[in-house]
Amino acid sequence: MVSFQLVIDCASPDRMARFWASALRYTVEPPPDEFGTWREYWLSIGVPEDELGEGDCNDSIVDPEGHGPRIWFQQVPEAKTVKNRLHLDVKVGGKRADVPLEVRRARVDAEVERLVQAGASVVRVLSQPGVDHYAVAMADPEGNEFDVA
Repeated sequence: MVSFQLVIDCASPDRMARFWASALRYTVEPPPDEFGTWREYWLSIGVPEDELGEGDCNDSIVDPEGHGPRIWFQQVPEAKTVKNRLHLDVKVGGKRADVPLEVRRARVDAEVERLVQAGASVVRVLSQPGVDHYAVAMADPEGNEFDVA
C-alpha cells in the first residue's frame, strides 16, 4: 500500500487551509503535541523564519474520520497563472442511481452557496438538457478550479 498527501501551491496557506477544511469538512491539523503552533515546530527543525510567511503557519488539513489524504498548502512566491491540470470534485449530490436529478441539483446548489460564503466563486454551471448530470465549476480563494457535483 502507498500513502500520499496532496500538496497545493498557494500564496496564503492559512487562508487556503481554512477554506478547504470547510469545503471538505476536514479539520486544520494541530501542531505536534509538544508545540503550541506549527510556526514553533517549523522553526525547531530549522526552517528559516523568512520561509514561513505570516501567522501561526496553519498549513495542513486532515480528514477527521481518517479516510481522506492529508492536504498540505505550500507557500510559493508565484501566483497561479494557468488552468489546473488536476482538480477536485466535491461530491455532495448523491449517486445517480439512488438520487433523482432534482434532489442532486438542490444539494449541489446549497453546497455552492455555502462555499461562495466561504470565499469561493462560481465559474460556470455544468448542465445540459437531457443529460442526467448537474455540477458547478468553482474557483477557490486563489483561483484553483474545482467542481461541486
